[in-house]
Parts: sequence; C-alpha cells; structure tokens
Amino acid sequence: MKYNFSDSDLKLLNSNKAIKLMLQQGDNINPEKVLRYVKYERTLEDLQVELIKMQQWVIANNQRVCLLFEGRDAAGKGGAIRRVTHHINPRNYRVVALPKPTEEERGQWYFQRYINQLPNPGEMVLFDRSWYNRAVVEPVNGFCTNEEYERFMREVNDFENMLVNDGIILMKFYFSITKEEQQKRFLDIEHNPLKRWKMSPVDAQAQELWDTYTEYKERMFAHTNKPHSPWIILRANRKTTARVSVIKHILKTIPYKAGE
Repeated sequence: MKYNFSDSDLKLLNSNKAIKLMLQQGDNINPEKVLRYVKYERTLEDLQVELIKMQQWVIANNQRVCLLFEGRDAAGKGGAIRRVTHHINPRNYRVVALPKPTEEERGQWYFQRYINQLPNPGEMVLFDRSWYNRAVVEPVNGFCTNEEYERFMREVNDFENMLVNDGIILMKFYFSITKEEQQKRFLDIEHNPLKRWKMSPVDAQAQELWDTYTEYKERMFAHTNKPHSPWIILRANRKTTARVSVIKHILKTIPYKAGE
C-alpha cells in the first residue's frame, strides 16, 4: 500500500511513541492509524496544559463548575472524564458517580442527593451520570414510577435555571454512539478480564432496550435543551475524537485566558 505522508507526518512516525505502537501491531502494521493516534496524544497533551490554566482561573476566581456526562452504557463517559482530570489539581475537583439511592434517599426530594454534591467555590465537579438518570435509565428499566418521571421532567429545567442563576457554570454532555458500536464495546468488555467489572444487569439489557432508550433520550433533549443549559451532543463512536471535543468545549465555555 502506498502512503502519502508529509515531512511532519514522517517525523511523527519516527518518534519513539509511534515506533512502539507499530511494533505492538505485529504483522498488521497500519501507519495511518498509528499517525492518527500520535497526533491525538499530542493534541490531548496541549489541551490538558490548557485545562491546568483553566482550573487555576477557576480556583483564583472562586468559580463553581458543574459538568454532566451522560450517554448510553459503554459510550465512553468514564474515559473522557479521566482525560479531563488526568493532570489537574485533585484537591480542586471531584468525580461523582452515585450508587443507587439508599432507603433514606428514596424518601427525599429527588434532587437532594445531587445538591449535596454540587461544587464549592474554586471547585469543579464532574458527574459520571447525574440527575438525568431519572430522564432515561430509571424509566426504561422500571426504577421509578411514571408519576416520579413526569414530576422530574416538570422540575428539572427550573432546578437547572436556579443553579445557573446562582453563578454555577453548568455544562451537559451527551456521548452518542450507534447500536453496533455499543455491541462491539460490550463484547470487548466481556472478553477482557480487566474490564469485566464494568458490566451490570442494566448494561446486559441495553441492546434489547435500545429503541426504548432512544424514545426517552429524544424526549429528554426536546424538553431540557434550554438556552441556559443546552445539551452538547458528542459523536462518540471514535473515543479519541469525543475526548478532544469535550475538552475543547470546556475550554471554550469557561472564560479563562487561553495560552497564557
């Protein structure tokens, strides 16, 4: 196969990182794929440098940043969160992935346990799934009543409006993958002993309930995509592209001074 690489591409392919990746491919070397990944890692590193500067601005100005990561099972939310937080100061951010509610929490106002996790001044909080569980996951899987679902849909926009009006920087990301890509990732998880812990009974039914998830997802978008808290939908079949996109959007939205 003939490749048309520029001088800068060839320089990258001659780097230690690229050579190591090609050696790992054995007899099926794909230099275009290697080049794409090396470029991704360089871009990611540059963006992570900016994330450090952005976080310093958040701390210095006592800003509160709340990032919601939503999407279907295996959509890449956790991987994106790890890339966002990899180099920033761990004292000033939290990743929140709440378990199923306790008996006490079931008797509380639905939003209460999420309110308890909202960012303090100078802090970023990243929700790996958020209150939007009640918009999609819970009704699809029968974890809430229809009355509870409808009440959530009536209240969520006002709730988010209060957060934004109080000065919280709120961003809502949805990682969108195809049914075929989800199935491919599930198979990878099932056959990898290091990833098998990620599968849950809810995940196991995700393919069977795909159309029902889609129905509730579309209603969620239609009802909760508001000017004060819009959805950012990321095409996430290629994980690297989604990770870069989410970081770029964070950096574009938070008004720190880039490049300084």
